[in-house]
This record gives sequence, C-alpha cells and structure tokens, in this order.
Amino acid sequence: MTSDTQTTIAGALAAAQMEMGKALKLSNNPHLKSKYADLQSVMDACMDALNSHGIAVIQPSGLDDTGHYVDTVFLHVSGERLSCRVPMLLGKQDMQGLGSAMTYARRYGLMAMAGVAPEDDDGEGAKGNGNGKGQPDNREPPRKAKPEAEPDNPTIGTIMEAKQSLQRAVDLPRLKAIWESLPKQVQTWPGVLEEKDARKTQLAAQEPPSDGDAFDDQIPY
Repeated sequence: MTSDTQTTIAGALAAAQMEMGKALKLSNNPHLKSKYADLQSVMDACMDALNSHGIAVIQPSGLDDTGHYVDTVFLHVSGERLSCRVPMLLGKQDMQGLGSAMTYARRYGLMAMAGVAPEDDDGEGAKGNGNGKGQPDNREPPRKAKPEAEPDNPTIGTIMEAKQSLQRAVDLPRLKAIWESLPKQVQTWPGVLEEKDARKTQLAAQEPPSDGDAFDDQIPY
C-alpha cells in the first residue's frame, strides 16, 4: 500500500514529528500491574501534528492466508502514502477477543509509523537501572520546560491551544496531565482555569464504562 514515491510525505512526516508530544502511560494493565499508553494516549501524542501537515491516518483490518491483521496507513494530500501491517494474535476467538486484538494492533502500528514511544507521566521510567541489566541508565532525562523561558503574556494562539487541549481530554487522568504540562503563565490566564474546571466537572459526571467496554486494551505485554 506504500506509494512509489515518498519525497513529499517524508518531509511532512519529519515536520509533524517535531511537533508530536509523548504517549503518556495513563492506563493500568491488570495482568502486569503496571501502566501503559493506550490507543487514545498515542493518538493524543501524534494525530494533531500529523493532520496539521496534511497527513491523514486510516487503520483498516483484514484477513489473509496468515490470519487477521491491521494496516496503519499515512495518506498525504500529495497522494503519497506510507503503511505498515501488524498481525493480530487473538487471545479469544470471539468478537471481544477480536476487538481487543484490533485495538492492540492499532496502537502499536500507529506508534511505529509515527515514531512515538510510551513515556511515564512523571519521567520516573528514566531513573535508576532503566536498562534492566544493573547498569546506570545514561540516557538524557526528559527535559522540563523552564518557567523563566516562558513569556509573561502568552499569545492568543497559546491560550486557544491550551483551551482546546483541555477540551479534548477524555478522562480525568489525561486532563490532569494536560493541565500540569501547561506553563504557569497559561494556567493563571483568564479563561484557562475556568476551561479546566468546566471540563473536570463534565468528566466527573460521566458514568464509568460498563464491563462490556473494559476489554479494549487488556492484552498483556
């Protein structure tokens, strides 16, 4: 499904990657008692940047001689495209198993194509013996924004972007993560705090998902 030429889409993807955020580990994996970045977190990290540079994302599924699969396809306005395929290994041979495997394959396909990786919300994943071999992890820790580098008066565009990010939060943990990522000057700007409180009230009023909705990404790593 990849086009013969990729010159234009390659440049657009490179520009989009410079604007992508991090896929926060906000969901719990009950099998391993750990957190992971679910499909929504991965989409939050990259979709706006991709779309703003003329790249649409589709993830059709299918069945061939090797079994079920999900394709992740980047379509550029130039007509060029890039794609990858992730096979689905079903834990259960029913619609619930298919849906769970599809979510899993979509998440990993999108991470691979966009070039994003899961990251702890507080950066703790980069501390200590992060390489799992008893050796210090010498990777550079995530850089935190320096408050003194922020302007005293944020631009209108910055304020609007902050409000839109708060509006897009789909649950309270993501709302908290988005809020804490905003500079102090933006948090205290008129309208931004009100937007956060309004979205918090909306999300808190939502009923928790039923048991039937809880299967979406529960395949163990």
